[in-house]
Amino acid sequence: MAALSARALNRSLLARQGLLERSADPIPRLLERMAGLQAQYAPSMYIGLWSRLEGFERGDLTRALEQRSVVQGTLMRSTIHLVSREDYWPFALAVREVRRTSWLRSTKRDAPEAAAEQVRTALAGGNTLRRKEIEALIGKEAAHGVGLWVDLVRAPPSGTWERRRADLYALAEDWIGPPEIGERAAQEHLVRRYLAGFGPATAKDVASFTGLPAGVVDGLDLERDGDLLDVAAAPPPDPDTPAPPRFLGTWDASLLVHARRTGVLPEEHRPKIFHTKAPQSFPTFTLDGAVAGTWKHVDGQIELSPFGRLAAVDRRALEAEAEQLAMYHR
Repeated sequence: MAALSARALNRSLLARQGLLERSADPIPRLLERMAGLQAQYAPSMYIGLWSRLEGFERGDLTRALEQRSVVQGTLMRSTIHLVSREDYWPFALAVREVRRTSWLRSTKRDAPEAAAEQVRTALAGGNTLRRKEIEALIGKEAAHGVGLWVDLVRAPPSGTWERRRADLYALAEDWIGPPEIGERAAQEHLVRRYLAGFGPATAKDVASFTGLPAGVVDGLDLERDGDLLDVAAAPPPDPDTPAPPRFLGTWDASLLVHARRTGVLPEEHRPKIFHTKAPQSFPTFTLDGAVAGTWKHVDGQIELSPFGRLAAVDRRALEAEAEQLAMYHR
């Protein structure tokens, strides 16, 4: 693996994350390339795909959720992710034990296994339950951790652009079928998906994204260059490849600390996007492959809040993209 400059790492991530040029891939294939898409706020999924897919319309994702080719579930770092049907079980099984261990350690409670069995029985046969119904069944306290002992997915129409609160649950094994992979194979699958979407990266980066110990990479057949790991991938783009302006939703994974080596979120701007007084974060826009401000949709228009003065050529390109995004919201 040839050593890459900071700019080359930036362009490599943009290309792998579908942010250098829009893709014609089906939604599930793009999600597999990206190692999933964070989905704490449902519209962010749609914005994230709109910025990455050619001709993407809101109904495309809603239909994919209804047809179960993609699913929403609480996965890496106990965060809601949108993933392909094929990736759900490998991701879920890869992080199951580490998530359970973390929850037991932090709450100092017993495993809610009996409550999980109650939920499993109530959902069996293709039934769905809302969050309030689960709480009524097993109690609010047990409901906090029950999803770690029974695999649940968010069922549409909840968690969509039209109904944003993702509070309708189904059994994963009923929704997409039972798992057909073991824990260690699932962990290797997740590591390879991560590196394909965000690499080259360090073992610490892998751990930061997946929530698994850094040692999970030990023994895996990976390309190595010093501290950097990668899967066999297409040659990286030329570092001088132009990066068009892109709009990102809240909590886009390309901005998180595991990817800070790429400079997509310049460190001087990180406190403006992620801080304790704004736990929901902010939608952002990029110029030349780096976050340059925030945006919001107001009265049918995209309101831009750049972090500094924009060059005229950058503003024109950004406003043209913003006009398209405003139309997407209609």
